[in-house]
Amino acid sequence: MTGTARTNTRDIARAAVRAELAQVAFDLFRREGFDKVTLDDLAAAAGVSRSTFLRYFGTKEDAVLGAFDGYDRRVADALLARPADEDDWTALRHAVGTLIERYREDPAGSLATTRLVRDTPALCARHLTKQHNWRPALAQALAERAGSTRPPTLGQSVRAAAALDCLNVTLDHWIASEGRLDLVELLDEAFAALAAR
Repeated sequence: MTGTARTNTRDIARAAVRAELAQVAFDLFRREGFDKVTLDDLAAAAGVSRSTFLRYFGTKEDAVLGAFDGYDRRVADALLARPADEDDWTALRHAVGTLIERYREDPAGSLATTRLVRDTPALCARHLTKQHNWRPALAQALAERAGSTRPPTLGQSVRAAAALDCLNVTLDHWIASEGRLDLVELLDEAFAALAAR
């Protein structure tokens, strides 16, 4: 077996354990309430030691919010892949749209996760901070689309921030509808509300 195969197998196994621990944590948070569950409770429910749980998630918030890791790179890559002649706002709409694929694949699970994040102040604050940190990647992708090697302009940074706010408002309306409204239509409507006239 080569070193690469061993590493890939190890990474796959680690990702599977991480996903299982996250699911156990999420189920416990939904049953007991996020604030009532301790790290010791999570470890016990998963049948692992506290130190094992902490190897995968540094905090109990991470057990939920880890599902959003890499979203900044995902949307920035999607943005860079958009046609060069497409305007920034349209490109951002399509790039941000890649983030709602997960919601469409598992609407019930996504609704429960999103509601848990929105309804739990500690999770909501951490998630908004995480999203705030996605903005530079999006703004940099806009700069690269424009052929610039310089830092993003103020306008590019504002458009990146506005795109993420459109996503958040879309999700708020989707949650309020109990997942009945179409996410794509909501996202289109949110972006259209800020489209240049």
